[in-house]
Amino acid sequence: MGGKRPGFGMVTFSLSMVLLVAGYLVYGRFVEKVFGIDEKRVTPAYAMRDGIDYIPLPGWKIFLIQFLNIAGLGPIFGAIMGAKFGASAYLWIVFGCIFAGSVHDYLSGMLSLRHNGESYPEMIGRYLGKPFMQVVRVFTPVMMVLVGAVFVAGPAGLLTSLTGNVPGLSFGTWTAIIFVYFIAATLLPIDQLIGRLYPVFAAALLFMAVGILVALYVHMPALPEVTDGLMNTHPKAETTPLFPMLFITIACGALSGFHATQSPMMARCMTNERQGRPIFYGAMITEGIVALIWAAAANYAFHTPQGQAFFTSGNAALVVDFVSKNWLGAAGGALAVLGVIAAPITSGDTAFRSARLIVADALKIGQQSLLKRLLVSLPLFAVGFVLLFVDFDVIWRYFAWSNQILGTITLWAVTVYLTVNRKNYVIGLIPALFMTAVVTAYLFIAPETLALSATVSYALALALTAMCAFFFVRWKNRLTGKAVPPATDGSVTTR
Repeated sequence: MGGKRPGFGMVTFSLSMVLLVAGYLVYGRFVEKVFGIDEKRVTPAYAMRDGIDYIPLPGWKIFLIQFLNIAGLGPIFGAIMGAKFGASAYLWIVFGCIFAGSVHDYLSGMLSLRHNGESYPEMIGRYLGKPFMQVVRVFTPVMMVLVGAVFVAGPAGLLTSLTGNVPGLSFGTWTAIIFVYFIAATLLPIDQLIGRLYPVFAAALLFMAVGILVALYVHMPALPEVTDGLMNTHPKAETTPLFPMLFITIACGALSGFHATQSPMMARCMTNERQGRPIFYGAMITEGIVALIWAAAANYAFHTPQGQAFFTSGNAALVVDFVSKNWLGAAGGALAVLGVIAAPITSGDTAFRSARLIVADALKIGQQSLLKRLLVSLPLFAVGFVLLFVDFDVIWRYFAWSNQILGTITLWAVTVYLTVNRKNYVIGLIPALFMTAVVTAYLFIAPETLALSATVSYALALALTAMCAFFFVRWKNRLTGKAVPPATDGSVTTR
């Protein structure tokens, strides 16, 4: 990369920020209208209050918890790795976030809310059938434990680098401390630990994001512009094609299936359906802003004298450390890195908690008793501990693809819901078809999967996507003209 800087300003970056905010204000309101909120409906927080998982919380606190739940390493590390593809990363973050990720998060969250805080597998089964439900009942807890393990190793490594000179604070020590915290956050009532610590973690994360954003406008680095072209600038472009690799690399910040597994926890704490847009759609837009900031910061780092090392390295933490310390100084940089540490920790703890709820719901084990919560959680903790010894890069690679598969399944489920209830299904169908093409293309082309040629991979992905579209249209046409079916969202359906 050397010292050459593409573009001459920050026009694309600035417009992208504006579009994300406008997306929340305009398209977010449109999606809310399509869903049709009922502000008089009693929410699960009141109807099923148990003092453990079903607890009414203030809207601002639910937003912070939801934002921190979903904003793990993804919108930071994923955006940094995605920035290697060039200016196209900005487009995926913006349009993916507005039209796919936020729609995915809002509709899946609101459907859980409508069904007593229903867990993710039960929601999928309701709209896609029992076979899908049984698959995700197994797949989702495994993925949650995978996430928990990933989000122990990442922050433990960063904390070790910050406290390297302090005796006794080794990588193993920090791993143990974080894992013990995860256990406590999984077992205790949601308002006792998560509800109290998350505002503190949020302050660190938001300081990081705002600090880097201000530094971008102070330093005004030359960043890639869409006018420079959307060519693939990845250092391994020959084996890492823009499609589908960019759309797998940047998940959190654009579209992430993991989010739908977290939303039921917040659906069990909401006090009114009008909170849905800021909590679900708004938290995703906020995550998109964080991803955009780090994509821009990474492009700055790639074009410094040390940029070639950053550009070819697979370690995104090097970019975080360099940008934070270079722009915010030693103290500010340490606080910024703490924000990056807080993000994965607050996704890891709720990943384990979500896994507990999913398993408990599937086995119909009540969770008011600490002993029963411990009974469900112990096997999850044991598997998570074993995964700590697996190479981080290997876990992350398979997590990224499985995450997007989960997001694709969710988009198909909400599309079915919209269609059955005579709502505007196009808002779910278009991103569902696009992501079907992404995950199938990745299956065929990725070196760690089938490793087929690009021509064969794209042809097969297109064929499978077209097949999905054909079966959806055939099913929809059969549905058209029939008597209006009973509503599947708990509301009264009329002609």
